[in-house]
Amino acid sequence: MSTRIGIISDTHNLLRPKVLEILKTCDCILHAGDVCRPEILDEIRNLGNIYVVRGNCDGSWADTLRRSLRFSIAGVNFFMVHDRNHVAWDLGDTQVVVYGHSHRYAEETIDGRLWLNPGSCGYSRFGQEVTMAVMTVENGSFQVEKMVAIADEV
Repeated sequence: MSTRIGIISDTHNLLRPKVLEILKTCDCILHAGDVCRPEILDEIRNLGNIYVVRGNCDGSWADTLRRSLRFSIAGVNFFMVHDRNHVAWDLGDTQVVVYGHSHRYAEETIDGRLWLNPGSCGYSRFGQEVTMAVMTVENGSFQVEKMVAIADEV
């Protein structure tokens, strides 16, 4: 059986209807920070397991959110942080590093480990596309699909 993971970042107070539609098809949701208001998390919390880290734009409401997380989903080990510059030196058996902050989608393999930035699915910034990612995990392996041009009504 496969597990679908919706991976988002930098919503900045905006949860687009199309993003919510995609997240409803997922078993788990990862949010790599800059949520900006707790109501965004309230909207997605009932969709499945949610993992979230604090971003640089998250205010005092987010004081209880961790700045980094290590976790495992369906046999895949993750490390998540908002800013790539704050990634732990010792990643151990981490297979996927998820980060945000730059608002630019990035997917690269370094030393056999996937580094994934889903981009910004909130407001388009710096002329970038509005993006997120969906990861499918099955039998300990995974594949990532970039969701592009999901900008819709605000």
